Amino acid sequence: MDSLEEIKKNALNSIEKAADEEALKLLKIEYLGRSGNLTMILRGLKDMPEAERRVMGALANALRQELEGAFQNGEKNLGAIAKTAHFKQEKIDISLPGAKIPVGHLHPLTKIKKEVEEIFISLGFEVVEGPEMEREHYAFDALNMPKDHPAREMWDTLWLEPLKDRMLLRPQTSSVQIRYMEKHEPPFRIIAPGRVFRYEATDVSHDIQFHQVEGLVVGEDISVANLKHITLSFFRKLFGKDSQIRLRPSFFPFVEPGFEVDISCAQCQGRGCSVCKSSGWLEVMGAGMVHPNVFKAVGYNPKLWRGFAFGVGLDRLAMTKYKIPDIRFFSENDIRFLRQF
Repeated sequence: MDSLEEIKKNALNSIEKAADEEALKLLKIEYLGRSGNLTMILRGLKDMPEAERRVMGALANALRQELEGAFQNGEKNLGAIAKTAHFKQEKIDISLPGAKIPVGHLHPLTKIKKEVEEIFISLGFEVVEGPEMEREHYAFDALNMPKDHPAREMWDTLWLEPLKDRMLLRPQTSSVQIRYMEKHEPPFRIIAPGRVFRYEATDVSHDIQFHQVEGLVVGEDISVANLKHITLSFFRKLFGKDSQIRLRPSFFPFVEPGFEVDISCAQCQGRGCSVCKSSGWLEVMGAGMVHPNVFKAVGYNPKLWRGFAFGVGLDRLAMTKYKIPDIRFFSENDIRFLRQF
């Protein structure tokens, strides 16, 4: 009994005075190691009478648990003290350059989309969006292309099952214009950027999905002159102040009259090259004055309101601006291509 009390007193006093973790480790070996003071008492229990062994065994095991707890607390306290001392001694050279953190960058289509949006916002336009999965009414009917209209063959539509609901992946973002006009009164200026889908074979200039931005301006005295001014201002901000445009008559069911808009080739400055097929011009946009039937479909009086609409492929703009030869590069996720931007 006296031996256990003496071991307890000496052990706890030594643990409290231990200067460092190494000293504490040696103390643990001294008392609880294979030949430690308390361990030898526990080993000697087998030689004691049964009655004395039960009492001494209970006390010795209780002391062992107490000392193990004391050693654990001592290790935690000494570890915290050592860590604090390390931080106090540590010196940081604030003149050293910081570690360079690798960062990503924008996809070229994201870059051109942001630039196009910023240009049109500077021209007084609002950016609006709509669903990629669309109803037939918004994609065709309200755009002056009722069922069986031959103009529908211009779009290789991806219909969604069940066909009885007449849902499709939008072939152009003009459907967003219809949705906007149903809820807003003129005058306004909007653009609708987004992804569109066509069921067609892929090659260097065609893909099953690509990106468009379509614009719509509606007011009381809107004319082709306004259309030409807006498109010319846009292309000069995007490709440079020397850019020129020309309008050629064309057919689109939702505009009348309709135009193909060409820009002077940025590659050769209009002199003629392989990119523009020696013409000096690149076809980039479809446009025209909004057809009266479109206004009627959304509840506008075509005698009171006039407007123009236009649409351009963001992929084609990016290919022209960044001199990218294949539209498929945008979706291949080749890091060698993406790192160039």
